[in-house]
Amino acid sequence: MPTTLLENLRSPHDLRAIPVTQLPQLAAEIRGVITSQVAKAGGHLAPNLGVVELTIALHYVFDFSFDRLLFDVGHQCYPHKLLTGRLEKFAGLRTRDGVAGFPEPRESPFDLFSVGHAGTAISTAVGMARGDQLNKDAFDPKTNPNGRRVVSLIGDASIVNGVAMEGLNNAGTLKRQFLVVLNDNGMSISKPQGALSHYFDRLRLSPFYSDFKRQAREALRGMPGGQTLRETYHKMGEACKAVANEGAWFEHFGLVTVGPIDGHDIPRLIEYLREARDFDRPMVLHVHTVKGKGYEFSESDSTTFHSPPAFKMEPGLEKQGCRVELRTEGRSFTTAFADALTELMERDTKVVTCTAAMPDGTGLSKILPRFPDRAWDVGICESHAMDMMAGLAKTGWKPFLAVYSTFFQRAFDQAFQEVSLQGLPVRLCLDRAGLVGGDGAVHHGFCDISLLRTLPGAVITAAIDEPSLVASLEFMRNYEEGLSAVRYPREAVSDRLTMAKCPPFVLGKARCLTPQFDVLEGGTVPDAAILAFGTLAFGALEASGSLLAAGDVAVWDARFAKPVDAALIRRLLELRVPIVTVEDHGITGGFGSAVLEAASAMGLDTSGITRLGLPDAWVYQGSRTAQLAEVGLDAAGIARATASVMAARPRDTSDVKSARA
Repeated sequence: MPTTLLENLRSPHDLRAIPVTQLPQLAAEIRGVITSQVAKAGGHLAPNLGVVELTIALHYVFDFSFDRLLFDVGHQCYPHKLLTGRLEKFAGLRTRDGVAGFPEPRESPFDLFSVGHAGTAISTAVGMARGDQLNKDAFDPKTNPNGRRVVSLIGDASIVNGVAMEGLNNAGTLKRQFLVVLNDNGMSISKPQGALSHYFDRLRLSPFYSDFKRQAREALRGMPGGQTLRETYHKMGEACKAVANEGAWFEHFGLVTVGPIDGHDIPRLIEYLREARDFDRPMVLHVHTVKGKGYEFSESDSTTFHSPPAFKMEPGLEKQGCRVELRTEGRSFTTAFADALTELMERDTKVVTCTAAMPDGTGLSKILPRFPDRAWDVGICESHAMDMMAGLAKTGWKPFLAVYSTFFQRAFDQAFQEVSLQGLPVRLCLDRAGLVGGDGAVHHGFCDISLLRTLPGAVITAAIDEPSLVASLEFMRNYEEGLSAVRYPREAVSDRLTMAKCPPFVLGKARCLTPQFDVLEGGTVPDAAILAFGTLAFGALEASGSLLAAGDVAVWDARFAKPVDAALIRRLLELRVPIVTVEDHGITGGFGSAVLEAASAMGLDTSGITRLGLPDAWVYQGSRTAQLAEVGLDAAGIARATASVMAARPRDTSDVKSARA
């Protein structure tokens, strides 16, 4: 597809020179570039296709090199990146040398926050609005007509998040221009949940509201220009009151509400945004868009194409009727988890589960229709989900909360207060633990161990493959002493140990993956021991095989980060076997720290313990394989570190080679 307009566009300044009549052509070009790139390498597709016209209109009206644009979640920022001079780097989307899949201030001054969690935009926008007022930079139609405007772009599924509610409550107290653009597409990642989403459904479908909008258009035809928003809001009189009775919900927060308007009608969007730009009070502009707009396959299945892997379209990029084939990369941990939990729920009718707007991402999309009375999607409300699970545990059920590691952080207070403090057996299933690849720093699950380790009585496990995931879930099903968690990464499950029987999880006990060196069972004393927490155990096994010339290296699947296997640690250190801990988690407060603390508590010499983990630095977007290599957690990196340890601490030749001696 030719991209003449887009190729000639270096900044939004160039955009504003394009006649409005040509902007639909630009929208089509942007859709073509986004779809082509996501088809090649994966990424967020449907949410970006849905906001193309809206993003064009925002940049056409506002000057965001000076004004403020805050994104909520951020996965709808691709059109924004293309309009702000990043076309040339877009071919490297979600790679280190290209552009991030979320707003990223390191790339451009047009990106104000690196943001990948929902519900934050209104609050950060309120902060910037107040900061601009204090700096005397804020727009005021009388005293500073050239001041900064503030715009927050949020989706209706994000609006139900608790932080968004708090932000709205404070936004209504502002005494200045402040625009919240509500991108209402009837979806989040999947179908949104809760009473507020039902309200938006009613509003969109209300025959009265459609009639109100028709009357508004007729009235506006006879009005002079420059009064679109004010006249729509004020001169409709009783009609506006009726809309309020229907549920003009934002009015209760002190925000004037206008809409919904068609989010794909560029001239109409520009007309309304120009009025909103100079409005001197907080306002919500309700914009109705279609997620996945422009392609039949993405519009009809916007959940699948929310963030698809690379895919193939045949016979080409035709908008209608093309066949789309998603690439597959083997059986994922998410799929394995869904099957294991389904089997668990069939065997144990006390098991219940929920997710927070991530039924596909966590695998619960298979479970929700099968167990409608015992499985829930609560929307983008992780804190509520955790407390709801606490309530279910208190009433005798066995709750499993399926959540990304990065999103669990949003519910830590509830894990502390309502779960751990009460001694309630809530079970956390932490998908996307560790490095996540293209989504980058905003989504890495790098601090769940360090957070959960602080909670008295908490138990933290990790799965290395499908059999161990099944075994860990069975352990958690029967663990009633408090909070428990299992973590697993965003990758395919390994079949390396398929032929070996997976022993059940026993509290605080590791599993030796090199039985000949199992010092607790009288095996040969190795020259070094690698204790790996999670799937990096397979990298450790590969590393041990490459170090045969340097010495014998034993590998343990640690299984537990809390409690760690104290007996194993004691035995290895008493035998003067250097220990290398390996984890796909931050080095601060993680599994390696737990091993150090356990050794210190037993009065053992900790100088023989070396920790490998994620550094105290941000790891940006790229492939997960490249990220692991970058931080020294691939097989080669583990081998280098272990070889260095063995070279620095050669074994005393007088040492016996049998753990029985």
